[in-house]
Amino acid sequence: MSAGSSPSLKRSNAPRRGAIKSVLVVDDSKLQRKILTLALKRWGFDVFEAASGQEALDLATVQRPDLVLSDWMMPGMSGLELCQRFREIDGEEYCYFILLTSKSEKEEVARGLDSGADDFLTKPVDNNELRARITAGERLVEMQRSMAQANRALSDTLAELQQLYDNIDSDLKEAKKLQQSLVRERFRALPVGDLSLMLRSSGHVGGDLVGFFEAGIRHVGLYALDVSGHGISSALMTARLAGYLSSAAPDQNVALRKNSRGQFVPRPPDEVVAALNDLVLDEMETEHYFTLLLAFVELETGQMVVSQAGHPHPAVQRADGRIEQLGTGGFPVGLLSGVGFERFELKLERGDRILILSDGVTECPGPDGDMLGEEGLTALMQDLAVMRGPAFLEALIWRLTEFNGSEDFPDDVSAILFEYHGLEAI
Repeated sequence: MSAGSSPSLKRSNAPRRGAIKSVLVVDDSKLQRKILTLALKRWGFDVFEAASGQEALDLATVQRPDLVLSDWMMPGMSGLELCQRFREIDGEEYCYFILLTSKSEKEEVARGLDSGADDFLTKPVDNNELRARITAGERLVEMQRSMAQANRALSDTLAELQQLYDNIDSDLKEAKKLQQSLVRERFRALPVGDLSLMLRSSGHVGGDLVGFFEAGIRHVGLYALDVSGHGISSALMTARLAGYLSSAAPDQNVALRKNSRGQFVPRPPDEVVAALNDLVLDEMETEHYFTLLLAFVELETGQMVVSQAGHPHPAVQRADGRIEQLGTGGFPVGLLSGVGFERFELKLERGDRILILSDGVTECPGPDGDMLGEEGLTALMQDLAVMRGPAFLEALIWRLTEFNGSEDFPDDVSAILFEYHGLEAI
């Protein structure tokens, strides 16, 4: 084939089963091409011929060979440059590249390897050596293709996993919106005070929940709960528990009962906690348990009746700035049957406020690993004494972020702030 003519294609009728089936022979010498081609065809290879580097590139873009045998020294584009440019052509299957050369210096061989060549043969080519080099190259090609196939399978799997992750992430974002919607009101101005609520999950969804409900015309119910664990299962349980303490459906609220006049009134909070404990153990097939603080506030007097089931002590900040952390501790809900729960009372005076919070606040760690603790909470509340309502809760989060050194808290954070102004008009 002369330079400038179109590449010629010569095929053998003998099929090959190995990884290398087609060979591209590149040499400006027609005689050298013929010698190599005849040998390769006898061995069952399909043979392509090109008289120049450019012809070889043109042919390779149409039909990629399994093996290239190229002379090093050629006019125009050398075999070295051909190898470099050939490696730049994208191809799904790896092609083995052998340079034919009279060069034997180590520096020249290193240049060839840097250019992407796989092997070298010294001219004049010995057929036995050529056959052996092709056989060795075939093993490498098979290995490379096997690895490429495995990589493609891995890439496909990773792509499927990424899609699955994206779908889960999208679902979790929607779940977060739904969970946040359980706290329907973040602020309520009552005739005798202001209620402010805050819920912040450590992940997309969490196990914390806070809320309130009307308990007749004289009382308001407050609750804060923290389901064990994190994630979807904990969030689902909080959603179910929210239904048992619903403000929208008082007839389904386990914390309320009807009096003789058919009016909804509070049940003793310790009885409510005991009922929830039985309900979880008897009706819910779950390994989760939860802490709970349930309180009823008598609006006219500021008198509170509280039952604490493993939840952190509520903190009362008096009008003069004093802080009292009250409570009996108690046992979590949903662990053991037959557990007794207690209640205690406290009284809010005009200007007092009570903070009911989850352990994500007091157990928030600092950079050194030490938790905020009850003393840290006391100091924090004293620093924020002049702040009111939602601004106080926002400042609380900000101070926790400063203490933790990050906005990503290890646990859910939730709180209820009830600021008692006293009786104005009922």
